[in-house]
Amino acid sequence: MKIFLIFLLLTLSLFGANESFSKSKKELRKIYSNHQTTIYCDCKYNYKNKKNMIDRKSCGYIPRNEITKKGKKNVRAGRIEWEHVIPAENFGRQFSCWRDGDSECVNSRGKKYKGRKCCEKVNKQYRIMQADMHNLFPSIGELNADRKNYRYDFELPRKGQYGECRFNVDFKAKRAKVREEIRGIIARDNLYFNKQYNMKLSKQELKKYNTWNKQYPPDVWEIERNKRIEKIQGNLNEFIE
Repeated sequence: MKIFLIFLLLTLSLFGANESFSKSKKELRKIYSNHQTTIYCDCKYNYKNKKNMIDRKSCGYIPRNEITKKGKKNVRAGRIEWEHVIPAENFGRQFSCWRDGDSECVNSRGKKYKGRKCCEKVNKQYRIMQADMHNLFPSIGELNADRKNYRYDFELPRKGQYGECRFNVDFKAKRAKVREEIRGIIARDNLYFNKQYNMKLSKQELKKYNTWNKQYPPDVWEIERNKRIEKIQGNLNEFIE
């Protein structure tokens, strides 16, 4: 863990790291101002339409659940959320505040807590990783919720679970299946976190993401997005360039 922290501190000194997840989301809204499409379904969206930000006709998206278990409208099916393609848990569990909590992480009843809430409070390195814009993409809220922290599968998705959207969640196997068009994006994001923050990847994952990186090269928008993030955050994802 000491080696990881030293490596991370040296890395963070290279650019003006942002600790605020909220600030990152505001900046990303500007970055995507002329490219408002979701990562998983390629749906168009509009922040100005507060009742339903998602243009379902643009992608054929049909919510898996229009109504929640409590009988209320599923509001997440109609809004944009900023998805951590690498889930916060996947990099957060490298920190003791996520696994065990901290002496500062005690609620009003004197009970100790851990996980995201604790790390956001006590760990600067975690906050920087959580706010890294290279790892944040616009997603339909329902898909963000369903994907949870599941890993991406080798198998390709089929239409049907979310209408015409080519995205599947296998809840039993805890896997998410994504279309080929974004496999390269996912790969380069993971390879970036692996190098930038020394985030651990298994041999199988490294092999998969290196293969996807070569097989699915970046398009014009991915390159442009990378440059826009650099202007604000101060660093590039070198795997894109």
